[in-house]
Amino acid sequence: MTIPLRNTIYDKIKEVTSLTDIDLYKSLTKDGFIIPDDKFNKLLLDLEILGLITVAWITKDERRIEISRVEAEVDSVEEQNKEMMEKDYEASFPGFEK
Repeated sequence: MTIPLRNTIYDKIKEVTSLTDIDLYKSLTKDGFIIPDDKFNKLLLDLEILGLITVAWITKDERRIEISRVEAEVDSVEEQNKEMMEKDYEASFPGFEK
């Protein structure tokens, strides 16, 4: 069973967290993956659409590729509701005092 090329590219980026597209292409070629430019760009675009990486232009011919940092939003109202439900559940047992 072979690993999809997209996963291989993502793993390479994840190893160093930030690199240029030229360095990534050289690394893939060194590992034996010969990828045409259009397919390489499509794979990068797919990973960016999935929200796994971000791609930004450094110069006219070079791009910086980084792992996306996703921070989970904390909803304060949802957090309060959860705490109240836990307290109500615990208070529903007879003889429970806190």
